This record gives sequence, structure tokens and C-alpha cells, in this order.
Amino acid sequence: MCGVSPVERSSGHRQFRRLNRGGDRQANAALHRIVFTRLRVDPRTQDYYERRIKEGKTRREIVRCLKIYAAREVFHLVRGMQSQPPS
Repeated sequence: MCGVSPVERSSGHRQFRRLNRGGDRQANAALHRIVFTRLRVDPRTQDYYERRIKEGKTRREIVRCLKIYAAREVFHLVRGMQSQPPS
């Protein structure tokens, strides 16, 4: 729903994925800010980034993976807040 799911864009023997251009653009922008803030501040995210670079992943691929991970975290937080009765 946030436009972070990968979309296949393959040709012949080459396998490509790109970000889905659909979805809620404001939510995608928020995830973008979350990911780049984490890359600057969070040591776990920085370690993950370095590990993926050594595996040969591009910056775009790494950011896409981090956005998907952040979207899952935010979804579980929002879902948990909705299930609690208002106080």
C-alpha cells in the first residue's frame, strides 16, 4: 500500500526489480525519511548497509529492503494501536 513492494522488470537473462510507483506517496515519503534517518543514526542499520554492500547490492536495492522492513515495523505499531481501546 505504500509503494515499496518490488516489481519485476526482467529482460532475457537479466533479473531486475524496481520500486512500485503506485500506492500512497505520502506514506512512501515517510518511509524514505525513516530509512535515511536510520542510515545516519542507527548503528544496526549502518552495519546492515555495509554487509549488503559487501554482498554486491546497490544502494537502491538496499534502501528498498530497508523500506520494506520499516513498513512492516510501522504496520505492526499501527495495528497494535488500533486494537487497544481508547483511554
